[in-house]
This record gives sequence, structure tokens and C-alpha cells, in this order.
Amino acid sequence: MSTPLGVTLRPYTPADQTAVLHLINADRLPGQPPTTPAMLHQALEGRSPVDAQWWAALDQPTTEVVVEDTGAVFGVVSYAVRPKDDTGVILWLHCGEAARTADLLIRRAVAALAPRPVQAFQIASALSLGLEALPVRNRAVTDEALRRAGFTGERLWRYLRAALPTPGLPHAAHVHIGRADDTGKNTRRLEIRNGPDVVAEAVVGPPVHGIGVLWRIEVAPSARGQGLGRALLGSALDVLTGLGATEVILYVDDDAPAGDDRDRTATNRLYDSAGFIEIDQLHSYTLARTGHPR
Repeated sequence: MSTPLGVTLRPYTPADQTAVLHLINADRLPGQPPTTPAMLHQALEGRSPVDAQWWAALDQPTTEVVVEDTGAVFGVVSYAVRPKDDTGVILWLHCGEAARTADLLIRRAVAALAPRPVQAFQIASALSLGLEALPVRNRAVTDEALRRAGFTGERLWRYLRAALPTPGLPHAAHVHIGRADDTGKNTRRLEIRNGPDVVAEAVVGPPVHGIGVLWRIEVAPSARGQGLGRALLGSALDVLTGLGATEVILYVDDDAPAGDDRDRTATNRLYDSAGFIEIDQLHSYTLARTGHPR
């Protein structure tokens, strides 16, 4: 693939670490910790504490940088192949939201992954705290570049944030709190029980740089309409505050239409009324390849 004069695409090297971290952290959203060298190393190795099973299904990622004649790095892209369905995956990309650089990096990844179909921003990486897709308001240039390249975008998540402590929420009277290490994130599980049955549960992640995560909150259909969700939310946020969190983030998978079994209207109403603010909406992308065997 040809590149503009004065610009080189080459494999990432350890000497690029500082410049690449600068690019990544320039795109950091509110509620996300700074990306560290250790986090970058995990991503380069193809590992992540979140969505680990999806990373395990990939071949070793390829990471490339865009470099000026002066040696300055001004863009980076990481991509891989998923052998089980012969699909290419663009894992992460940072370019200072410069349109020409975004176009160049996307074209490079698509060409390298040809003739496979390509998915982009489908799984969370080690570079963030569970950010699974592209924040389209904060990364509008990258969103537009993907669409120019023929990708179709799909809204998957709302990304919300609140300061802690959050006053005014009720608390569940009897909550069982234990570790939820089966998630692989050193999390805590809060359960409300009715006899032997768990009728509501929440899972929270320990703070990173003061940022806690509410990974999920669920109430059994038979127990809804009794205020358990709001009370459990209050208890979960108290647990995070007790662990040292000064803010909390969460992700709502509200891509389902109203009336669907996965309709999140009530969930969104709960979080909005509890003081959570929407930071962005997260989209993932697909690029079909005509004639590619599946």
C-alpha cells in the first residue's frame, strides 16, 4: 500500500512507547485511568483483563505506527486475525483525530487483513477500563474515517459516569457481599436473596486510580417493581466508596429496541435519576467482503 511522501508505516518498536502512550492518553475519556506502559504491553501481547476469552481466540496482533521523516510517531493501529471464522479485527487505533492519518491507518489494516471481512472496535483492550467500542462523540474523526472506508457502524453501549459518594440513594436491608473471582476482574458480587434464591445481584470492580466500575446490576423478573434495583445500586456504590473509589463508571447495552427482552429503558431511567451522566455512546463496526467464503 502506498503512503504519502514523507510518511512511513512500520512495525511498532519499544522505542515508540512514549509517543504511542501520548496518542492513547490524548483520547482518554472522563472516568478512564491513564494508560500505563504495563497496560500497553498487555495490549501489544494480545492480552486483556476484560474480554480475555475474545483475545484468546485471536492470532498474535500486529501493531504498526505512522512516522514522519523526522521520526515523530503520529498514529498507531493494532489488528489481528481470528482463525476460527477467518475474520480480521481492528483492535485499537489512535491518531490524534487527524482525518488523513485515520484514513491511512484504516486502509493499512484493511489491506493487511484482505480478503477477510473485518470487524473494528468489537472488544475491550487492556488500554482502558472495559471500554469495548469506539466513543463516537469524542472520536468523531475516527468514526467518520471508518464509514468512509466502507464500514457499517452499530451503537452498542452507553458509557456513564458519576462522582462518589452519591447521596440520596436507598440501600438494601440485607445484602450478601462476596468475591466474584470467576469474572477474572477481582470483583465483588452483591446479592439480595429470598430464601435460597438470588433475586437481585450487582457486580463491582475494585478502583483503578480511584475509578470503580459497576459491571452489572440485575433483578429477577419476579422481583421487579419493588425498588430492589435502586436499593442495590445504592449499596453497590457504597461498597465502591468503601474500597476507595471517588468516581464510578458503567456501560449499558441499550442497543435493543423498546419492548424487546433486552430493553434497557428502565435501567437507563434508574441510572439517569441516580446522577449518572452520559459521557459517550460506543459503536462497533463491520466491513463485509463480497465473495469471501464464510
